[in-house]
Amino acid sequence: MVMIDSAGLSDVGRKRLENQDCFCVEDNLGLYVVADGMGGHLAGEVAGRMVIESIRNYFVALEGNRNQPPQAKHDGSLSTEANHLLNAVAYANSQVYQASIDQPDYRGMGSTVAALLFTPDTFVAANVGDSSIYLIHEERIERISVPHTVIAAQNELAPEQRQLYGSDFQHMLTRGIGIEAEVEPDFCESPCFDGDRFIICSDGLSDKVTPEEILDIALVGTPRKICRTLVDLANARGGDDNTTVVALTIGKQPGLWPRIKQKLFGFPP
Repeated sequence: MVMIDSAGLSDVGRKRLENQDCFCVEDNLGLYVVADGMGGHLAGEVAGRMVIESIRNYFVALEGNRNQPPQAKHDGSLSTEANHLLNAVAYANSQVYQASIDQPDYRGMGSTVAALLFTPDTFVAANVGDSSIYLIHEERIERISVPHTVIAAQNELAPEQRQLYGSDFQHMLTRGIGIEAEVEPDFCESPCFDGDRFIICSDGLSDKVTPEEILDIALVGTPRKICRTLVDLANARGGDDNTTVVALTIGKQPGLWPRIKQKLFGFPP
């Protein structure tokens, strides 16, 4: 059984007047999400908040055994949990897209999303946009989210031509929540292990702090301290954008039968 110690922190930074980042830490649901909104006239803040609320509400409805949203789909090749997370992202996309159509002030708004959902033994990760999910396993860090940017696409198709693109393309998204009627997240599902750590963050952090630096900070301290240290470091390096971090530490609780054997018969768990 997975036990999760978690914390989240969002900061406006040193250059922005409003915070368009949002996050969700729901230990009871095993759900952790970061969204980075985009759009003028506070529309980005609205989009980010709608993403978080829509995904959370989707899982609250499932927890309460209420009906799923009507567009819920099921892919028989995926686990139940992976289907739930992908449907939740699709639901959030539909909510933001419809709001951008219905309300003139919200035209063109959108958001990234990076989400983790935990089962008793595995995790499902899904993302749209350039917010990041890092897995730290056995003191090694790996980005398990896929950046949906012009630069990332160019690097994959023709890395020798990446010098042709300036910094303006670094955060030009090729996919975003609410931009079109449907969206295709990238996702993965994998077992998780005792001692694993996860960092979910907006680009306000990943632009300022390297994965290796994130690794060094995440290996020590509580999730709350990790979040505070990373946000402070991003701000110390300019704080050009909003910065949001969710930090998770994984523990594994022995199953019921091993604990019964240990108590009754003295067998090792």
